[in-house]
Amino acid sequence: MTTASRESHAFKAETKKLLDLMINSLYTEKEIFLRELISNASDACDRLRFEALTRPELLGDDELQIRLEADPEARTLTVRDNGIGMSRQEVIDNVGTIARSGSRELMERLQREGTPEGVAELIGQFGVGFYSAFMVSDEVEILTRRAGEEEATRWRSTGDGTYELEPAERDGRGTTITLHLKSADAGAGIEDYTDRYVVSRIVKRYSDFVIYPILWKDRREEPEQDAGGKPIEGKTRTVTEDVVLNSQRPVWTRPEDEVTEEDYAEFYKHVSHDWNEPLERLRLKAEGRIEYQALLFIPKEAPFDLYYYAYDYGLQLYVRRVMIMDRCAELLPRYLRFVKGVVESDDLPLNISRQRLQEDRHILQIRRWLTRKVLERLRLVKEQDEDKYLAFWRHFGKALKEGLASDFDNKDALLELVLFPSSHDPEKLTTLDGYAARMKSDQEEIYYLTGESREVVESSPHLEAFRDRGYEVLYLVDPVDELVVQHLMEHRGKRLKSVEKTTVKPGGKEEKEKIEASLKEKEEQVKDLLEVFEKRLEAHVKQVRLSARLTTSPACLVGADHDYSPQLEKLLHKGQGGGPKQRRILELNPEHDVFRRLEERFAADPEDPLLGDYAELLMGYALLAEGSEPVDRVRFNRLLAGVLTERLGN
Repeated sequence: MTTASRESHAFKAETKKLLDLMINSLYTEKEIFLRELISNASDACDRLRFEALTRPELLGDDELQIRLEADPEARTLTVRDNGIGMSRQEVIDNVGTIARSGSRELMERLQREGTPEGVAELIGQFGVGFYSAFMVSDEVEILTRRAGEEEATRWRSTGDGTYELEPAERDGRGTTITLHLKSADAGAGIEDYTDRYVVSRIVKRYSDFVIYPILWKDRREEPEQDAGGKPIEGKTRTVTEDVVLNSQRPVWTRPEDEVTEEDYAEFYKHVSHDWNEPLERLRLKAEGRIEYQALLFIPKEAPFDLYYYAYDYGLQLYVRRVMIMDRCAELLPRYLRFVKGVVESDDLPLNISRQRLQEDRHILQIRRWLTRKVLERLRLVKEQDEDKYLAFWRHFGKALKEGLASDFDNKDALLELVLFPSSHDPEKLTTLDGYAARMKSDQEEIYYLTGESREVVESSPHLEAFRDRGYEVLYLVDPVDELVVQHLMEHRGKRLKSVEKTTVKPGGKEEKEKIEASLKEKEEQVKDLLEVFEKRLEAHVKQVRLSARLTTSPACLVGADHDYSPQLEKLLHKGQGGGPKQRRILELNPEHDVFRRLEERFAADPEDPLLGDYAELLMGYALLAEGSEPVDRVRFNRLLAGVLTERLGN
């Protein structure tokens, strides 16, 4: 191989910093690198078996296996597989670029959460476990050849910010990773990874469940024997044999009494690349006309991209021990995308396609069964361990709420699990059933208010009358809540109603009618002033009227039943890149000193040009009070400065 055919490449700037952080960060269990390399080798074998379903020639007669070889004198450890291998471009894409969709974010989070546990967790989240090899190696070399191709590729790096890439030769498909190991250093947590017993212990701990044999090439010296089988004194010979280090029995197929908590925890880390322990584990088995089994895990923490639209999710699907799909999204609804694990069924065809999966009644049955079991387990956690469930809710509650807008078959089960903050208790969340149990005897509706945060909602003028009269209001402060209230119209016979769209103070029917009559009479008295305001604000509001909901604020903006909430309007404009805003209703507090002074000013001079300015100021005030911005910030500031100047001059 000539030097001319070798190419040197530099990692991207943020990638080099990320690699430096990973290599030099404190790390409690450096031995984890071997688990990551074995896991990658196992994935490569899975992919080959899957592609061989339609291209049998790729597999041939070779037994899929993973080999570990050590050379104590050269200080090398080699991980070799005969799986799918990689093409040159795949090497560049998968190895030459770290976390290509989020390396900058990963680097920032590593710097921010640079504890050993934080480093471990984030490495797993971003799928860059291969680079943990640099923690124990001075140099890492990859030799790989993709199944069906003739040319191999060699990748080499010392972790210094560059890597070399060159054509190479390899007998057969697969990947060989050679680690040029650092010296053993107990103080730094680096063991002698050329020692069979060290490697065997690591494999047993982390990778015993891998379904492919993990072979160790064992060499030992034996006395030579004569023709009669007696040892010849002073003469020995080297014997080489393969020793299988793992049991090759998947965790989900073994009897429960044979599987330890440590086994489950390590298997979870294998399928999820999450370095935390799982929050909950579900081992399930269905028998009957269709048989299938599953081992599912609910994580403790949400991955950084769980709420990204393009989040790739799904369970591993096995058919007769062959992994058909690594992320089968059809097995669970999207709102349960945080669940990790495997499902195996012998009743599905080995060559099933994704299109067939979407139509297969067996898959639909498994999906319903798994969904029901996951929700049942969450309900059990909620009933038996409130703190544990609240920890789950902080990370995955927004995802679970999505189910209320999409999974009508499990709506009742979801309603038992969904929590909301409310005005009842600033420290605790409530269910809808809890709210309903506390409703006043004359209360006909469940009240809620949407907004950007609890702080914004709690300061809203729309709550004044409800707070004064002791009516509880749900605070819907997650973006998904806007979707929830579009589909959740009522609960226990009580309609959900936004306080931003109610017309009068809460109370009984007779009281409401009395308030409405009094308000109508007052509006008739000041209708000319209201018309002046409407004319000035006609581009922004469709009506100006008096309010029965306000007790301390001078004004607020409200919507009709069919109008968007301010929060939903913001979200829609953010997604659509702007556009015309809807016109709402400006309500004025007739008992406030500001309105009384405006009445006096109008009575003195109905043509006073400042009346229109005050109308704009009141609308700007109402927008600010609900957490929105004035329509024209520059004009609002100028009008405000003018009023202050006028007031200070008197």
